[in-house]
Amino acid sequence: MLQSQLFGKTLKTVPKDEVSRNAELLIRGGFIDKLMAGAYSYLPLGYRVLNKIKNIIREEMDAIGGQELFMPALQPKALWEETGRWTDPGKAVMFQFKGREDKEYGLSWTHEEVIVDIARKRVSSYKDLPFALYQIQDKFRDEPRAKSGLLRGREFSMKDLYSFHATEDDLLNFYKKAILAYLKVFKRCGLDALVVEASGGSFSKEFSHEFQVLTPFGEDTIFYCPNRDFAQNKEIAKVKTGDKCPVCNEKTLEGKTIEVGNIFKLYTRYSTPMKLQFADADGKKKDVIMGCFGLGPSRVMGAIVEVSSDKNGIIWPASVAPYTIHLLTIGTSAAVIEAGEKLYNHLLKKGEEVLFDDRAVSPGAKFADSDLLGIPTRLIISEKTLAQESVEFKRRGEEQSEIKPLKEMYV
Repeated sequence: MLQSQLFGKTLKTVPKDEVSRNAELLIRGGFIDKLMAGAYSYLPLGYRVLNKIKNIIREEMDAIGGQELFMPALQPKALWEETGRWTDPGKAVMFQFKGREDKEYGLSWTHEEVIVDIARKRVSSYKDLPFALYQIQDKFRDEPRAKSGLLRGREFSMKDLYSFHATEDDLLNFYKKAILAYLKVFKRCGLDALVVEASGGSFSKEFSHEFQVLTPFGEDTIFYCPNRDFAQNKEIAKVKTGDKCPVCNEKTLEGKTIEVGNIFKLYTRYSTPMKLQFADADGKKKDVIMGCFGLGPSRVMGAIVEVSSDKNGIIWPASVAPYTIHLLTIGTSAAVIEAGEKLYNHLLKKGEEVLFDDRAVSPGAKFADSDLLGIPTRLIISEKTLAQESVEFKRRGEEQSEIKPLKEMYV
């Protein structure tokens, strides 16, 4: 991509009501555009990042046997009445409205009802189990605190996976696999996530598990062991700062965190009221046992910016960066322009993802924008480097650059 043709220019200011670091940098960098509180458009740069995160999630969900599908966001009242959630929590969370002939609908804030409806039309025997289905789709929630950029939206991207089992043991085995898969997702996205015990809420009487990333700018508070043997959300914690870890006796610490995923053992919470059953080997009817596994790609994107940035801008991990190389030409001489175009075309032929800053703007503007965009590798061609038959090489987030022979770029 030529930066002179890139849609979405960098900005010096952001909307006055934005208070979060991720919203500030993503808006200024031209990654997202704010439509209203809790609703953002993903511009070309931001959409590339979001899709890379989604693809990492897909790969890890597929690896544990997940099968991707896609469900409607628009859903009928009758389906939600089967579980009682049309009225509880009802409009406190769900956008509800009437269509033609006064038929009532809602916009999905989660998909348990729909996925169970799909399964009950197709499951009849224990031979049909187990299986796991997931989707990546936008969710809608009437969020009262939509003020943290991509971390808390009214419309947001969500991967929700639902697993279906004949026995509790099978659910527990899959649950363990899902925890490991989630940790792989976050590691690949450059996030160091903790597995944290949390309230099951309305989903489960047992602990659920959240995946939390430590940051001073976090919305949640957890108590955790420095050895990562134990972590609990403050909402349910029976320990406090300095107490001994129940596993290894190390002193527990307190930290602010951002939640990037959560998982629940649903058991028969939805299969019972919606009559999702199977016949076991003896022909006896039993309720299907379920698990629920949520992970927000948009929230992950916001969390990455919160934990991986500095005073100059974003520092993207290479795995999710919109481009892996930012090529800058400094100066307007024919030799510099020709050398920049030649290297750009060569890198493209090699299959590299390159953003080429070919704009006729000052060096200061190019460097400032490059820091803000946060692309991992910066290559600079100028009269000075050409005189040395070299290129300046710099990693985003590192202070020092180095001079490398230009011919090395063509190996």
